[in-house]
Amino acid sequence: MRIGELATKSGLTRDTIRFYERNGLITSSPGEGETNTYRDYPEELLIWLTFLTGAREAGLSVADLRDIAVVVSGSCDREPARKVIRQKLEDLATRAEQITRAADYLRQTLEML
Repeated sequence: MRIGELATKSGLTRDTIRFYERNGLITSSPGEGETNTYRDYPEELLIWLTFLTGAREAGLSVADLRDIAVVVSGSCDREPARKVIRQKLEDLATRAEQITRAADYLRQTLEML
């Protein structure tokens, strides 16, 4: 499928899809015509794009996703991907604690006013 169709089906912009491709998170192949510069994207890419969208919303960086992509692309060692996800979970737990402390402080301040 071409990028426009992929964008429509995935809900992502063409620029986002191109960004993922430039950063090695997805791949395409040259179109069948000799005179065009169109790229073809496989249908199964939709599942991966759904994962990338969720992962980015969860705060994973492009570098994190590259580490995970190595596992998806065929590496038998899943530990690098697990390490990235564990680290992100730890980061989120730390941020959650910080937010809780800040909210508690603001509630106390509000009560004093």
